[in-house]
Amino acid sequence: DSFAFRNAEGKRIRDLEGQMKADERHGEHESYELKWDGERDADAYKRQLAIERRDSFAFRNAEGKRIRDLEGQMKADERHGEHESYELKWDGERDADAYKRQLAIERRDSFAFRN
Repeated sequence: DSFAFRNAEGKRIRDLEGQMKADERHGEHESYELKWDGERDADAYKRQLAIERRDSFAFRNAEGKRIRDLEGQMKADERHGEHESYELKWDGERDADAYKRQLAIERRDSFAFRN
């Protein structure tokens, strides 16, 4: 009877210790799973940040090019307008010179006619 009790008690204790070790291993495994999940989440977040950063650079680069192109077009328009202004000025000066020459010719003809 005493041996049976001790044998049963020993088995109960071994079973209890086995269950406790299994629970400990399961808890440790769960801890590793959580750690690995966290690492995977952190890696995914870093990849997402890298993608967003590349997209941001690409957008800023495209926006910078658009602005540079726009500024270049505005400068070209300004130079074209300035050139048109000079053309008009020179045309006016040529017209004024032609008018003065015409007046000089008419004046000479008028003097010649009077003489």
